Amino acid sequence: TMQSSGHRFRDVEHHPLLAENDSYDSSSSEADTAERVWFIRDGCGMVCAIMTWLLVVYADFVVTFVMLLPSKDFWYSVINGVLFNCLAVLALSSHLRTMLTDPGAVPKGNATKEYMDNLQLKPGEVIYKCPKCCSIKPERAHHCSICKRCIRKMDHHCPWVNNCVGEKNQRFFVLFTMYIALISAHALVLCGFQFFSCVRGQWTECSDFSPPVTVILMIFLCLEGFLFLTFTAVMFGTQIHSICNDETEIERLKSEKPTWERRLRWEGMKSVFGGQPSLLWINPFAGFRIRRLLLRAKKGGPEFSV
Repeated sequence: TMQSSGHRFRDVEHHPLLAENDSYDSSSSEADTAERVWFIRDGCGMVCAIMTWLLVVYADFVVTFVMLLPSKDFWYSVINGVLFNCLAVLALSSHLRTMLTDPGAVPKGNATKEYMDNLQLKPGEVIYKCPKCCSIKPERAHHCSICKRCIRKMDHHCPWVNNCVGEKNQRFFVLFTMYIALISAHALVLCGFQFFSCVRGQWTECSDFSPPVTVILMIFLCLEGFLFLTFTAVMFGTQIHSICNDETEIERLKSEKPTWERRLRWEGMKSVFGGQPSLLWINPFAGFRIRRLLLRAKKGGPEFSV
């Protein structure tokens, strides 16, 4: 007889061979994903990711060359230019870390007879495997049809970062939404000041571009800023709410009853962002090692063919 899903999940979670990174015999068809460069070859996702970068570059171009450089106030231009570009770099870095970080993928094809025998299951002990990727599913893992993998603590698949948001990259996704929201708000404020300045000066020496071109560029920036600010601010709030409640978006939508011991709100934040509160929480470069990335790039990985 089948046991309850809660019992099944506990069996999988507490089994020593399924802890940590779900690593298994490296001689199998696929080595541990922690040693691979992660990238999803999804056409829609790659287009959305490129569009994200182009929109940020467009915003940076309008802010820098249309609004700040022509300004007669030197310190106004310098302070806002440095601030906006720093936020843009942090946003794009967070985007890259989200896109190129393994979200917590369970190794494909580890539900083999040999591997099952190595688990030394007790009589009556039940574990579940995913029929789509033939992997043993740990607790709170869900299958992503785009990544073609089961992902630990999968929150959702986001085409804008061309990746799933899961256990290992949720922090970077939260930072991405936060920094995009900040640069969007900053761009809207600068647009407001610029329109006021141009109208007051009757559009003379307002910009190096002609008044019609300046207006069109700024209107598009305002629309972009408003849409991105609304979307990312809502997503940021949703992510923080999920982290504090120790519940993924999929679990919330499916109304899954928790079979795990929920963390307290502050413990959930520390679990996702790592350790005690510090500036490292908002630093997308924390834990980044160029040497390790180069070694992984040389090895290559199956994720490039997904």
